[in-house]
Amino acid sequence: MQNFDYYNPTHIVFGKDRLAELDELVPKKSRVLVLYGGGSVKKFGTLEKVIQALPGREIIEFGGIEPNPKFTTLMKAVEVVKAQNVEFLLAVGGGSVMDGTKFVSLAANHDGDAQELLKCGFGPVPVEKAHPIGMVVTLPATGSEMNSGGVISHDGGKYVVGSPLVFPKFSILDPTLTYTLPGKQVANGVIDTFIHTVEQYVTFPVDGRFQDRTAEGILRTLLEIGQKTLENPTDYDARANLVWCATNALNGLICAGVPQDWTTHMIGHELTAMFGIDHAQTLAALQPSVWTVRKGPKREKLLQYAERVWDITEGDEAARIDLAIEKTRGFFESLGVSTRLRSYGVTDEKIDDIVTALEEHGLTALSETGEVTLEVSRKILEHAMGD
Repeated sequence: MQNFDYYNPTHIVFGKDRLAELDELVPKKSRVLVLYGGGSVKKFGTLEKVIQALPGREIIEFGGIEPNPKFTTLMKAVEVVKAQNVEFLLAVGGGSVMDGTKFVSLAANHDGDAQELLKCGFGPVPVEKAHPIGMVVTLPATGSEMNSGGVISHDGGKYVVGSPLVFPKFSILDPTLTYTLPGKQVANGVIDTFIHTVEQYVTFPVDGRFQDRTAEGILRTLLEIGQKTLENPTDYDARANLVWCATNALNGLICAGVPQDWTTHMIGHELTAMFGIDHAQTLAALQPSVWTVRKGPKREKLLQYAERVWDITEGDEAARIDLAIEKTRGFFESLGVSTRLRSYGVTDEKIDDIVTALEEHGLTALSETGEVTLEVSRKILEHAMGD
């Protein structure tokens, strides 16, 4: 197992009917900016319940944060924070709202051009303090409710921004708040969680037994409840398991001490930025191709994945790996999500543009070993196009 530091201070408040506890979680008599996305939190009464749970505070609302939150929109929220002397930020929504809120917290405390924060990647940002943040989660997918990072869209690119300063102080995870989600968003959440998990698991062995078994538990749970929670959105136990899997897939637990490979996410970000394809749809299309192109370096973990997640034990090594990849593809398709880029309107001639974007954003040595060059990325994209 590799050396690691693990730190996660987020207080998780999980279960039904927990919104009233906001009164104990948010500082009394504070000036609170409540951030949210579209109209669903208003339509289904979540926003009203949140505000009712915060008596004695001055509440300021900021709506309209987009899927793949835009830098320009978030900077408007930064202006509100500064002009209104906001003291606490409360995100009500899914990953985009949560990611955006983290950025607002950092940008509101940055003296220079906030675009500088987009250039830091996974490195430290030049910010020494941040506004405290709380989360009310309405969409299980990104794990943003229990980590310190986010992805921000700007000028045709998607940028990772993070800092230990923006770990949420608390996150309320009430599975019933997700019942009204459209099926497409639920399917996307299942896939996003699945890919988060395998990108920290299907790499190369370092004898991280706890991490591997935990990752396998998340994956097998998703296989068990993915279709079920899609077809029966008010099945509390199924949805509760999805919510908790999504959180644990990206809260730093299963990646501690093991190698990580974010190739699928990095290429996927370029596809979303360029073509507007849903984030999870890009992941579903790319992941089988990443494994197909990189069977060699990932052989041992792909065989482990085949056996422990899919119970594939018969046949030679190549046949077991191929079957595991096809079963993965089949699982995504069973959720109604295509695994071929061509079905999303991506054409062969656009591959050059995608590779150019990867180069412009410095994504020229991806994977757990840094061996996914631009040429390897091209092969992955060509394979992901489908017939």
